[in-house]
Amino acid sequence: MPMEMTSLAGLAEQHLAIARQAGSGRSAHTVYGGHDKTLRQTLIALAGGRELDEHENPGEATLYVLSGHVRLVAGTHEQDGTSGDLLTVPDRRHRLRAVDDSVVLLTVAKTGSR
Repeated sequence: MPMEMTSLAGLAEQHLAIARQAGSGRSAHTVYGGHDKTLRQTLIALAGGRELDEHENPGEATLYVLSGHVRLVAGTHEQDGTSGDLLTVPDRRHRLRAVDDSVVLLTVAKTGSR
């Protein structure tokens, strides 16, 4: 099986441009894995002021902030992240808000029946 390489910087730029034009203010692309894999990595671009609505955690997960400034919110707890930060996604309902135009890499290791 050949090794693969993906330019996250290139994808980030491309999907942030799409997010800025989209009515939803977001764009996403699965970089690795999928529903048939345990590990899944997804690049998510959000225009400033937009958010991913509250949702369940699909498994053990982290967010690596490639660019911008995001706020991860779970109940009354908030954690800000900026370029280069790695945030652990809480194992409960949460939402993600882009304070500025932002791109994150979501890494999920699905567990159990999630």
